[in-house]
Amino acid sequence: MLLAAQDAFFMARRPRKDSPHTTAAYRRDLGGVTSLLALSSGRSVAELTIGDVTAPALRAAFGEFADGHAKTSVARAWSTWNQFMTFCVADGFVEGNPMGAVTRPKAPPSSPKPLRGEDTPERLLAAAAAGARKARDPWPERDVLVIALGLVCGLRSAEVRALRRDSVVGRPGEQRLHVRGKGSRERSIPIESPLERLIGAYLGSCESRFPNRRLGSGTPLLLDHRGQPIGRGALDYLVKTTYLWAGIRDQVPTGANLHALRHTFATRLAEDGANAAEIMALLGHANLNTSQNYIEATGKEQRAAAAGNRTYRALSSLDSDSPAVPG
Repeated sequence: MLLAAQDAFFMARRPRKDSPHTTAAYRRDLGGVTSLLALSSGRSVAELTIGDVTAPALRAAFGEFADGHAKTSVARAWSTWNQFMTFCVADGFVEGNPMGAVTRPKAPPSSPKPLRGEDTPERLLAAAAAGARKARDPWPERDVLVIALGLVCGLRSAEVRALRRDSVVGRPGEQRLHVRGKGSRERSIPIESPLERLIGAYLGSCESRFPNRRLGSGTPLLLDHRGQPIGRGALDYLVKTTYLWAGIRDQVPTGANLHALRHTFATRLAEDGANAAEIMALLGHANLNTSQNYIEATGKEQRAAAAGNRTYRALSSLDSDSPAVPG
């Protein structure tokens, strides 16, 4: 049965120690296309066999899948199915991998999406610290810490939610943030005294808000208003409404939320001279090329090349008081 082969695939991947996020994404990709295979065959998912996974059937299923998903999602699903079918070949379930007959979309090149505006990050932090975000139960100590974790540590949403109180390690003045990122890769980010103070103020506010709750070292760092670990939806809403009340919503790239803060962190690192290896270590990238994108996006080399255009010398020699050329 197809489902049994998929279970065997995940069992074989256990030594890789994939993160729960990665495993869930793989299951969604396999499940989405499997449902379409079942629909086209007129049978239930449980009735499908590995022999039903033919090149024509997969082409039709991926065609349906592509109609409702972005290029990046289709490319990721293609990769998941290619790995699954490669496993099936290796374990003797099928003789060949049919994915070679399924067109893989070319994903658009990714580019950083930092906040726009030179002083936008500073305005955002100031607004969050001042309690600009209007809520029934304002909690500026928490709001500003969330924004800071994105802007000065470059954390992803899942990484923020995974932080524990004991993720902050070291003596005052020499503290570091221990982060578990994608693929269960761990990294340690140095933090400076301003962020140490923000963390201290936030922890103090937790003690005041939840005096009867035991907040031990293993407790999640970021809490909601009930004292529970902050959820993904609540975190997204917190960031979006902070943008709104800070008056910078038009400075946030379309489709970006907390990730815009991470991209701002990385872009500023590149602008201030950090190399790709340093950016890779601080952001937890698996590929050096991803880190290199931020350096290229700053455009320093391109700007220097453009500035060398000798026609600029002619422009510089023009009299600034000369009349404008009619349009």
